Amino acid sequence: MSSKRQFDPADEAVDFPKRQRRKFVACQRCHSHKIKCSGDLPCVKCRLVGCADECHYVPRDRQVKVSESYLELLLAENRNLKEHSISSANGAEENQGTENGPSRPADIPDESSTSVRNPLIGDRAWFHQYDPSAPPIYIGEAACTAFATRFRRFLTNDPSKPHIPRTQYVQEQSIALANASNVQWPSLQQARLLVKIALHQIGRLYHLLMRKSTLEQLEETYQTGDFNNTINQCKFFALFAFGEAYSLRSEPSSGSRVPGTSYFARAMSLVQVLPERTSITHLETLLLLSLFSYYLNRRHSAYMLIGTAMRMGLTIGLNHNIPESQLIDPVERQHRVRIWWTIYIFDRTWGSKMGLPSQISDEDIHLDMPSDISPRELHEEQFSDTEYLTANIKLACIVGETIARLYSRRKYKETFMQRVQKLLKALKNWVETLPEHLRLNPDDPEMNKKHIISLHLSFNQCVILTTRPTLLHLLMNSESNGIGTKDPGLDTFSQPVRTLGEACIHAARHSHSLILRRWVNGSLPVFGYFHAHYLFSSALILAMSSLLPIGNPSDHGSFEAALEILRPMSENGNLAASEFFQNLEQVKICLDSYRERSGRAGGSATTAVSSGNIPPSSGLGPTLMPTAESELNPTTNPAASLGMRDTTEGFTTAMAFLEPTMQDFLAQSDFDLGLLHPVDTFMNESESLYTGHGL
Repeated sequence: MSSKRQFDPADEAVDFPKRQRRKFVACQRCHSHKIKCSGDLPCVKCRLVGCADECHYVPRDRQVKVSESYLELLLAENRNLKEHSISSANGAEENQGTENGPSRPADIPDESSTSVRNPLIGDRAWFHQYDPSAPPIYIGEAACTAFATRFRRFLTNDPSKPHIPRTQYVQEQSIALANASNVQWPSLQQARLLVKIALHQIGRLYHLLMRKSTLEQLEETYQTGDFNNTINQCKFFALFAFGEAYSLRSEPSSGSRVPGTSYFARAMSLVQVLPERTSITHLETLLLLSLFSYYLNRRHSAYMLIGTAMRMGLTIGLNHNIPESQLIDPVERQHRVRIWWTIYIFDRTWGSKMGLPSQISDEDIHLDMPSDISPRELHEEQFSDTEYLTANIKLACIVGETIARLYSRRKYKETFMQRVQKLLKALKNWVETLPEHLRLNPDDPEMNKKHIISLHLSFNQCVILTTRPTLLHLLMNSESNGIGTKDPGLDTFSQPVRTLGEACIHAARHSHSLILRRWVNGSLPVFGYFHAHYLFSSALILAMSSLLPIGNPSDHGSFEAALEILRPMSENGNLAASEFFQNLEQVKICLDSYRERSGRAGGSATTAVSSGNIPPSSGLGPTLMPTAESELNPTTNPAASLGMRDTTEGFTTAMAFLEPTMQDFLAQSDFDLGLLHPVDTFMNESESLYTGHGL
């Protein structure tokens, strides 16, 4: 029987009323166990374990004596932690290095280290002070706006420079106002036009519905007068929204800058988000509403809608092949297959825009790829190009892997550079196996169709996502080594690092040239999201290229051209362009200040060319350069209207992978460059990319 006094909670108010927080730090027992002490005498912890009689305190000003062996133990543990932080890949897999330790000198890279971290991100997400009334919004590192913040922090040498909050999106009250206008079915003629416009504009990019069946269903709805069928109404109103977005310039009656908002709002108010039993038509509607959400710059809503569609698809087994005995009609079977793969594409693509994880693993998908059906006439009247959809699926798979392998905080046995190498091998295989009719025509760019250009823009963006952490690393360490002013000092960096930077710049130049041509010939969508996004992404890389020896100062002119394209897009009502234009304006302010401090010329590329002072470019193809030639013909040279000389003829998607240095990099069987710098991460726990401003 223990002689220790047992603690009775009922005695607390009588026996232990006094707290001594000011005078004492913690009781001896809590101090030795390194646990929080309540400050009572005895404390709560000692009472609970039955040792209240032995509870005593150590005053703040008292010196505590410890044994020499204990100090030796602490020193040994400290040495072990330091050794583990620079150990090999297996050691790095077992032990996570400290985030806020002293930075390794930038000019002494540790080539033996095999860190598992992306050099762009740390071990914790970014946080601002938490406000329970307005929870902060997470900003994934893969988001281009997050990358812009990183770039601005470098340019200003201010690691606390805040992220620019997103305010240019259609808010809930605007959608409610648009829905309150009692939106009605349009006339049959107008409905036909709107649906045909929608099918033409988005039907070749994604499989969202069957073309002939949809038009027949529209005719049947008007013939029977069945306008109260909620499922059909949601689907067609979502299609009407796309039709208006591609045919009108404004919709003042809805209170929104984006045409089609009223139809979208009405469809959103009618659609069932949580039905117990879903249908293919319901999934079609969720896909349409998710895609249109991007036109309103509501990317969180788009992500939630596609997440709902995926969960609904899983409940009816869309990720499995259904037995032919249960669904004989080959058209319906193929439609089912393609609806799932469109959900998959949206899931991977939407997640990559915000740095959010994929919602299903590839290992859980047991479904055949899309295929053609016979006869050919039946296939063509219902479905789009099978090979195009297949290429889109494979690219979405690589995008998902890129976010998981490079922008997540998962641990991998491979080094960061090894993971980049595997992703680039997959991209190289994708572009090499692309069917001939899906390749760009470099000899006659005007013949390239819209959906083909969009496919290649998506590919370029994936290359940029894969390589831009290395480019940012190169830029930051170029500055610390005094590179880029008088002595380029490229030997400071290994060839693979330079190769990845050059590939990133090439992809950005290619995307910029494709969008510039579409802008000048008038085929750039006014209210679309993705062209504005790709232009913004490429502009950031071109601004960085103008500062690097592997780039070219003339890329600064292309950066400013992107601003001049985003400006009128923003003024015409494109909400995504408004957001990206605001971000790019802030980058320009920081860039101009940086150039002034470093004594660089502000984009005077023609002077630099004539004087021969431009460092050699990456060799990955020509760029857009400022010119004084005012007699260029805009009809044959689209850059002329912006005062630019377009020298991108012959620019191909695969060009970056044809470089000998890239081929050498991809040929490595067990490439082990190691950590770009062991503890040289570009953020720490206090540098948060969270925001409480509704990003």
